[in-house]
Amino acid sequence: MNDNDQQAPAAAEHAVWPRLTRALAILGGAMVMASAFVVVVSVLVRWSGLGAIGGDFEIVQMATALSVFCFLPYCQARRGNIMVDTFTTWLPKRVQRGLDALWDLVYAGMAGIIAWQLMRGAHDSISSNTVSMVLGLPTGWAIALSSVLAGILCLVTLATAWRVIKVRS
Repeated sequence: MNDNDQQAPAAAEHAVWPRLTRALAILGGAMVMASAFVVVVSVLVRWSGLGAIGGDFEIVQMATALSVFCFLPYCQARRGNIMVDTFTTWLPKRVQRGLDALWDLVYAGMAGIIAWQLMRGAHDSISSNTVSMVLGLPTGWAIALSSVLAGILCLVTLATAWRVIKVRS
């Protein structure tokens, strides 16, 4: 455990959030590495004159979208999002925490809306059997998984807001 792990509090007092968000971030990293491998192999095959990996861009698109949604809960649990506090540093700590909690709640609301809209899109995509153009991969399941991950982000963001509210000066 490094100093950052000790300084950045967990998303909630329960051990499930830190473990879940870390596991999702590791999964996201594995997807990024796998898609990078696909790109490298595809470029090498194309460079050698043997063609290319068909649909490589579809694999990279899906892996990138899913990995982003895997990283966001971990970033939020670690309070790693960009914060602009230039105009609030003079305020009392309690007011600063209140503003932080308010923005966490706004972020949770946006994550909830994104999750809901992704679920609607997944339903439409699955219902209409939408597939990718080259490989024929069903796109609805990737969209549905993104929706679940956005829902997890919403829950983690609510947990971080609650933690900020509970802290006493």
